[in-house]
Amino acid sequence: MATPLRSAYQPKFWKAFWTNAVLAPRTSLGFMRLDFVLGSIFVIPLTQMVFFVFVVHLGGGGQSEIEFTAVGNAVATITYTSVFAVCQTTDTEKQQGTMEHLLVSPANRFALYVGRGIIPILVSLATVAVGLVYADVFFQVPIPASTIPALAVSVTLTALAMVGFGLLLGGVALYLRTSIILGNIFLFIGLLLSGVNFPVSNLPVPLQWAGDALPLTWGLSAIRAAIAGDSLSSLGVLWGAVALSGIISIGLAMGLWGVFERRALATGAIARF
Repeated sequence: MATPLRSAYQPKFWKAFWTNAVLAPRTSLGFMRLDFVLGSIFVIPLTQMVFFVFVVHLGGGGQSEIEFTAVGNAVATITYTSVFAVCQTTDTEKQQGTMEHLLVSPANRFALYVGRGIIPILVSLATVAVGLVYADVFFQVPIPASTIPALAVSVTLTALAMVGFGLLLGGVALYLRTSIILGNIFLFIGLLLSGVNFPVSNLPVPLQWAGDALPLTWGLSAIRAAIAGDSLSSLGVLWGAVALSGIISIGLAMGLWGVFERRALATGAIARF
């Protein structure tokens, strides 16, 4: 429970939210430099797609396999912004010596942490949009105009859920020396378990269950279904799964931040990194 002193000086929720949304890219989101943003949007989707499509081509895959791989990697590039950039928040706070000040701030924690995800969400939307354009232009993936509204909803929900997952990893990284290793681990786990380059059904059942725990799996399924022109009833189930995975990720992230925050204040352990 907040003390009377803390409550008296607690900033308004939306002021704290939008302040963090605007200032975080310039301060704590170390990967949100202009060169990184432009590279994430225009370069990474194309290079990643070309690499994996070339592998499929060398393996004798046909046009359907190429389209599957192109769409998967167009969406998977969302990880660079949603996971790396958001997860990097804790590293930058430690390096700049502001973590201790953050932990004693009276600002609402949801506004403080989730507000930092606004710019990564926008960059993620742009990244996936450009990736899908590349898939259509260079790899002949058919994206009918009639599917664009459902596709936009699917991409937006995926971006929201993935930023929530990035916040969750950032909560874990709060008590680690660096978040980079953690981000890299989940980048490749996503490529393996989320149906990026091959259907999830090709995996052993235990790995399928593990993949179901990742927001990218459900987001990619929703995006593929939207492109295929599936009915709104089918898409609604997938959209609900994506939204639920994002809500769970954010809820777990806030819980982790709270646990580590209390431990840090009690022991001073955060300062050692």
